Amino acid sequence: METCQISNCSINTINLTCYMVLSSHTQKTGITVLCSIVGILCVLENSLVLLLIFASPKIRRKPSYLLISSLALADVLASIVFVCSFLDFHVLNRTDSSKEIFLLKLGGVNASFTASLGSLLLMAFDRYVCIHRPSEYKVIVTRERAVMAMAVVWIATMFTAFLPLMGWNCCMVNSICSELFPFIDSKYLSSWICLVMILLLCIVYAYVQVLWKAHKHTVYMEKHQTQAGQRNAKMRMDITLAKTLVMVLAIVVTCWSPVLALMTYSLFVSLNDQIRKGFAFCSTLCLVNSMVNPIVYALRSRELRSSLRNTSSRFRKKVSISEITPEAFRDTTVMGALQTPWMDG
Repeated sequence: METCQISNCSINTINLTCYMVLSSHTQKTGITVLCSIVGILCVLENSLVLLLIFASPKIRRKPSYLLISSLALADVLASIVFVCSFLDFHVLNRTDSSKEIFLLKLGGVNASFTASLGSLLLMAFDRYVCIHRPSEYKVIVTRERAVMAMAVVWIATMFTAFLPLMGWNCCMVNSICSELFPFIDSKYLSSWICLVMILLLCIVYAYVQVLWKAHKHTVYMEKHQTQAGQRNAKMRMDITLAKTLVMVLAIVVTCWSPVLALMTYSLFVSLNDQIRKGFAFCSTLCLVNSMVNPIVYALRSRELRSSLRNTSSRFRKKVSISEITPEAFRDTTVMGALQTPWMDG
């Protein structure tokens, strides 16, 4: 592949082939298989989480699970939009899309991944309040406030993600274009990186506090086992959920660190094709993160496992009823009618 010099946008156009860094058939096949498998698993797993939450009236009334549903929805959207856009550009090498269509796709990927991080921040705050102010938790964190917070996060992330489409791109402001994303202004990219870093730092701070409090609770319960009751059982449940979300956070940081590091590096140093190729593969780690999240919930959340068992039981009962033959159904109906109490009179 010939070397391209990426600098400015000329008359609302840019050489998109300079950003298509996957040159060999092996690379394209590998990334296609990876994105397809991870993307399908991500959609299925997160859709299952949404089904389990909203199939149980008890679970969907809880603010913490509403926040988990926001994360699952963001991960579903991220997997669909990312896989379709990524493969369309890097594997199929389509360049017939207009600047607006390309920025619309990129904005969709940006919005869904940013909403995922925003949902994690809300979940971190939820666990922070639950651990540090347990007696006031139900007063502070209500269903209405959770829905309002989710709405604010989604509106803010949508607005931020589609700023390039609304005019903040290197073609409209006549500035230096990013070497990683077509039409993206380098100043916008640096602003978005700062936003993500602030979100991650806030999440890390909240969970450090949660872990410290959880550690203190564990030590306290070990010293006062004779007084263990419903209060200690509730604390153990909160600590388990907190540790689950800390595990999710560790995965998020691991998956996002390479991408953010390369984005930051691109702001100061001109990138060669090998580095940009590495960035293309590292960006799939964000998709892996979206796939891992529901696995963690399924393994750690007792209520979701219970909802899964109940849903599976109802499904098996429906299948059993549908498999009854008409003759068997008629015989069962007749026998039931003969045994009804009103026939005895």
